[in-house]
Amino acid sequence: MPLIQITLAGPVPSPATLHRLQRETTRLMRDVLHKEAALTVVGISHLPAGAVAAGGEPVAAAAWLQGLITAGTNSAAEKAEFIAAAETMLIGALGDHGAPTYVALQEVPATDWGYDGRTQAARRQERLA
Repeated sequence: MPLIQITLAGPVPSPATLHRLQRETTRLMRDVLHKEAALTVVGISHLPAGAVAAGGEPVAAAAWLQGLITAGTNSAAEKAEFIAAAETMLIGALGDHGAPTYVALQEVPATDWGYDGRTQAARRQERLA
């Protein structure tokens, strides 16, 4: 059950760009990290040009992706592959804007998050029972 937040700064992205990023992020979560596509949630936020600084100076455009995944469900190699592919995806969608593009995956213990009112740990226990 990955939860992804993409933040874009700069020109307002088109609805087609937003949808492409959501589809591609979901595909990467499924194909690289083996997550269930139907449970992958991707939200995209936009900040105006100049709202982000790099090195203390405003930048015209920037992008970053933050994702939550259940701890211990992916190898270091899978996470590295996802980070590289997500970077390529962001630059492909928005162009090489010159500012750093970050991708961060945060592992959350199965006991500390879930959906529909049940933790991932509880769901795992139910599958094993």
